[in-house]
Amino acid sequence: MKRIFILSFILAGFALSACSDIESVAPESARLISTQVQETYANAPDRAKAPFAGMFTDIGMPCKLANNPDDWEFLLILFCNDMEGADALIPDSGYNWFSVCGELSSRSANYRNPRLRYSAPYNMIGSVNTFLNGFGEDANPDQINMMAQARVLRAWSYLLLAQNYQFNYQIAGDKPCVPIVTQEPVDYTNNPRATVKEVYDLILEDLNYAVEHLEGSTRASKMYIDGNVAHGMRARVYLDMGEWQKAYDDAVKAAQGYTPATLAEVSKPAFYDLSEHNWIWGYDMTPALTQSGGNSMYANPSSWLRSFSGYSYSAACQVYTCINTMLWNQIPASDIRKQWWVDENLESSLLDGLKWPGFDDVANANDGGDTKLPYIPYTNVKFGCITVGTQTNDEDMVLMRVEEMILIQAECQAHLGNNSQAIQILENFVKNNRNPQYSATATSRNLLDEIWFQRRVELWGEGFFVPDMHRLNKPLVRFHDNENSTNMPAAFRFNLPADDPWLLMRFVNGELNTNFAIVDNTGGHQPVTDENPSLRDGVTD
Repeated sequence: MKRIFILSFILAGFALSACSDIESVAPESARLISTQVQETYANAPDRAKAPFAGMFTDIGMPCKLANNPDDWEFLLILFCNDMEGADALIPDSGYNWFSVCGELSSRSANYRNPRLRYSAPYNMIGSVNTFLNGFGEDANPDQINMMAQARVLRAWSYLLLAQNYQFNYQIAGDKPCVPIVTQEPVDYTNNPRATVKEVYDLILEDLNYAVEHLEGSTRASKMYIDGNVAHGMRARVYLDMGEWQKAYDDAVKAAQGYTPATLAEVSKPAFYDLSEHNWIWGYDMTPALTQSGGNSMYANPSSWLRSFSGYSYSAACQVYTCINTMLWNQIPASDIRKQWWVDENLESSLLDGLKWPGFDDVANANDGGDTKLPYIPYTNVKFGCITVGTQTNDEDMVLMRVEEMILIQAECQAHLGNNSQAIQILENFVKNNRNPQYSATATSRNLLDEIWFQRRVELWGEGFFVPDMHRLNKPLVRFHDNENSTNMPAAFRFNLPADDPWLLMRFVNGELNTNFAIVDNTGGHQPVTDENPSLRDGVTD
């Protein structure tokens, strides 16, 4: 396996050749294709099922755009949202394909990482647009259901783009965001960036349609979208917009029928199975996907985010995804979530009774790097695998769960001035499911910062840090005053103010070279070690 990793590392320098639909499809051709598809769907409605299912597979398809271990589509975007934040890190070694996120050098339009993160949403948007144009006005209820689900995918795609290419809706609503492409004809060579408000208007238009047409619907599995997911996605959008009551109402509806994972359930590695009762929506990873050839076995969350795979970069190369000690130190010992990461002695109660194949334990198992090297301090064991030492990497990935919706409810009530209700929501969840000794008022943090602390711990590794940081207008704070305050590698050890323009993604060359109306994000500079040591975020102070 070592030779495979070295070869993969060499290949990492090659540029991604695939372009997104927005970069490469002429409007006339796109329109012709859509017309042909519409005739096909009208004459054979069942033919819509394959491209419909394909869009959901594309959410986490390994190596869809590039045969590299860092191409896992939307799941990659979520991972990078944490790698560019303050709470998650991978050691700065030759096998960390995500060092561009830690360094924030991912702003370079020449890197594959930002190209993947730009192309994946626009490819999904292109697929949705073509799919929607395949139906006429006489679509039947089953087809309308598929159209509504597809529009949630398009809304999510634009949301992920908006959260990375401009600051939050409440302070940057009139500023340029990303180009809009829908089913309507567009001049791809002259399609300027829409404003943040215009992008969110489109997102809400899609989600309002979905909520209306998915209410009370059923689905084949949690990989697909129903009314709960549509409400949950709209709750996220309203939260960004500062529409607190609307966000609260949607979060309540999204949570209906779901209960949080219990303290016992999260007292062992979890978050790997679509059937987990607290999951509202997730990605169904299968062996057929992870064993589809090339680097597909490495291009998935099990290889990078999980610490239990026997066919992974994390275990074989000791590039485990870890928590920043600044956050870990804030978690009370009475909170089970402190055990979601091993301590400085590589110990966690979540590992009790677990063994790596051929070894007495998991944390210290060491076969020289063929499949496993020992954990390093603060390695995460939150995300489990179906089998310790698995060779298939077919663990599912959570996309939305009820705990997020509960925390949205608490935050909205706090913003609305209903502090007692916010505290009650927060304490009911944490005391009953994570820390029996919890008190929301026994902290020096203000209530909104306490809720963000709970989000940062509970949703760690699920892709929320960068969107939350922008939404809350918070600085990026990875260390305090000196290197001993954190376990961040030196190259990643810096802080940035909330309005630093370097926090915004840059547009890829393929877009800049073909869409002449694009004005790129500019300003700021790549951070240097120990920059801005006095910044604080209200949570890890």
